[in-house]
Amino acid sequence: MGVLQSEVVVVTGASSGIGEETALRYAGRGARLVLAARNEDALERVADECRAAGAEAVLVQATDIGECGEVEKLFDVALQRFGRIDITVQSAAITAFGRFEDVPVDVFDNIIRTNLIGAANVARCALSAFRVSGSGHLVLIGSLLGSAAVPYQSAYVASKFALNGLVRALRQENRDRPGVKIHGVYPGPVDTPVYSAASNYYGRTPRVPPTAVKASTVVSAIVRATDRQRSSERQVGLANLPAIAMYRLLPSIYDALVGPFLRAVAFTDESTEPTEGNAFARKSTDSGR
Repeated sequence: MGVLQSEVVVVTGASSGIGEETALRYAGRGARLVLAARNEDALERVADECRAAGAEAVLVQATDIGECGEVEKLFDVALQRFGRIDITVQSAAITAFGRFEDVPVDVFDNIIRTNLIGAANVARCALSAFRVSGSGHLVLIGSLLGSAAVPYQSAYVASKFALNGLVRALRQENRDRPGVKIHGVYPGPVDTPVYSAASNYYGRTPRVPPTAVKASTVVSAIVRATDRQRSSERQVGLANLPAIAMYRLLPSIYDALVGPFLRAVAFTDESTEPTEGNAFARKSTDSGR
């Protein structure tokens, strides 16, 4: 059996978006896959697509990554089935649109719980597995919004800024483990269901911005990272570096322009009633970022 066929890959947020595309890409490499998200029906659909794409084996495990016990069970099941884990890609994420004070406390808190605490739960379990095997790649999907804040997504921004810090801390802590690689992948806007599935308290309908890249573009960065023999962090999107530069070097101008820019490109003129979207529903389709 070839090296590529022997890969065991855990993908969280695999029911849609970047997570689904990630699963399909590794399926095409003949990987053995463990797919996790909250919606088991959606996972089974993706699993069927992965088998058709060439996956050697596919295991589905319904998981809320915000629950540490469920993440531990996910990794226990993966290790029992396949004996090791070579790559873990954490892409599950949720968001809410609206002014900070208009977003309900429980919605705000659950975004932090999923995007930050959930990512930490996945990272902890992956690193425990890598410690036993001596090697492995952990990929945490962050965001441009972890480096350049924007209005109307305060919980998401806070969670992604914290995630950037977590990635750097994990890279520092694992420098003495040459087989363990930590990767942060930071997309700008991505054309995924995250916009339609999000909680919304802004009063207007969100839309995919014109600067959005395809999920496949982000997945290419993920795969390139796990093919390397070093840890890495990478921004994905043509607008990312200019936006970060303006955010850091011209903060007053950035802050004056970013609100009007988002109101023009990130929302339609269609009014909408407040909705909690996929913030809580157990059977919601995770956005897969």
